[in-house]
Amino acid sequence: MMQIDIMTLFPDVVGDMLCESILGRAQERGYIRVDCHQIRDYTTNKQNQVDDYPYGGGHGAVMQADPLYRCWAHIMEGCSEEERVRTIYMSPCGKTFCQADAIRLRDDYDRLILVCGHYEGIDQRFIDECVDEEISIGDFVLTGGEIPAMAVADAVCRLVPGVLSSPECYENESHWDGLLEFPQYSRPEVWHDRAVPSILLSGHHANVEKWRRKQSIIRTRDRRPDMYAKLDLSSKADKKLMKEIAAEEAAAMDENPEQN
Repeated sequence: MMQIDIMTLFPDVVGDMLCESILGRAQERGYIRVDCHQIRDYTTNKQNQVDDYPYGGGHGAVMQADPLYRCWAHIMEGCSEEERVRTIYMSPCGKTFCQADAIRLRDDYDRLILVCGHYEGIDQRFIDECVDEEISIGDFVLTGGEIPAMAVADAVCRLVPGVLSSPECYENESHWDGLLEFPQYSRPEVWHDRAVPSILLSGHHANVEKWRRKQSIIRTRDRRPDMYAKLDLSSKADKKLMKEIAAEEAAAMDENPEQN
């Protein structure tokens, strides 16, 4: 079972979100467990204050080290010696999270402690003493770490065996093998005069898989050239696909020269 502990000022909001739908059912079945911890419960003042002015001046406030440490220590007391535990601070200064990180965290650890910062951040001394790594979900800044923590928890938990019905549910998705996912279609067959590609109605599974591979390659090339540049398309099958893609695109340009 994968255990996720989230240190936050808004445990009800985070907990409610992660207890719905697929992750909620996975918790009921014992594949994962998500616990949210209110940092304010670990303060030592009557006002339950968790922040104060930054040394050196500046705007805003900084979350204090002591309430964070007390909350973290309480979680650690509940960990067994056998558990592989990782403490992660959700920070815009961290390494950008990707699918490979979700797989790594699932495979290498039994328990993740996700720390949600607020205001101008958290006291560096807590990071130095308790945090194993810092993770960002992109090159932008949010008002708090709850959304990033939920994103990381969701990305990791859905990879835990039993959470989804089959590994194929995530192995064919975007970013699993360096490609973006192919387009998906559902009923009805025609919607707003837009028809489902005929190949998907053929019942020929090999041709469907070939079409999907082509579409993934094209989509990755057009939308994420950074990912496309890292792809290994040297296999005989992929080389053949690349020739077919080039021929099909050339034919389409000849048919519609005005779009060139």
